[in-house]
Amino acid sequence: MISHEIDYKIIGDDIQIVEIELDPNETVIAEAGAMLFMEDGIQFETKMGDGSEANQSIMGKIFQAGTRVLTGESLFMTHFTNRGVGKKKVAFSAPYPGTVMPIDLSKIYGNELIVQKDGFLCAALGTSMKVHFNQRFGAGLFGGEGFILQKLKGDGMAFVHAGGVVIERQLNNETLRVDTGCVVAFEQSLSFDIQRSGGLKSMVFGGEGMFLATLRGTGRVWIQSMPISKLIQRLAVGGPNAGKESGSVIGGLGSLFEGR
Repeated sequence: MISHEIDYKIIGDDIQIVEIELDPNETVIAEAGAMLFMEDGIQFETKMGDGSEANQSIMGKIFQAGTRVLTGESLFMTHFTNRGVGKKKVAFSAPYPGTVMPIDLSKIYGNELIVQKDGFLCAALGTSMKVHFNQRFGAGLFGGEGFILQKLKGDGMAFVHAGGVVIERQLNNETLRVDTGCVVAFEQSLSFDIQRSGGLKSMVFGGEGMFLATLRGTGRVWIQSMPISKLIQRLAVGGPNAGKESGSVIGGLGSLFEGR
């Protein structure tokens, strides 16, 4: 094992947290501000980078941290280490209601998982987080997930947060079309693209939006029922900013055609 081998427990139903149990000198890394509680003996340190490359140069750490800014995340990550005697616990909470997905990266194709840019919550030390650029322009422009995604790589446990309920689908040389923005993660063996939802009439009056995410190949994909962008749109209905589109490249034009 390159990554630290951590134990965990998922707590809650609609608004979940993940409780990590660390042996002495074990470390878990997390997004800044994700920590809910930590027991006596746990020490935390804010660092530039994920710590997956112990001998990485200062310039390498700066470059890695800079790429995280492209995903909208902080320059820094927090490292929580058990410096006490015996097992100690630290817990992390997601930024909005939904599901915490435990992912064993050693069981993922190529040990790499592509994740929506704000999906990462925490992971065992040794997990590498890098920017993944969507190669297809259309996917970045209309896909909801955006042009820039995150790539998690390692052989330990990682925890991803998704909105609402999560469905895991295994594709076997198949094609799956998904509502844009609802793809939270997928294995790199799958191709991801955005395609028109149908003819002009269906696109305008069908209620399913102008475009759908299309995944092809063999591999696993995780689908979220309520991405944060859709939740915000639903909550904004009837509010002071009703009619204003947020979080979409196509802006108000998207709401006109999508009916959302």
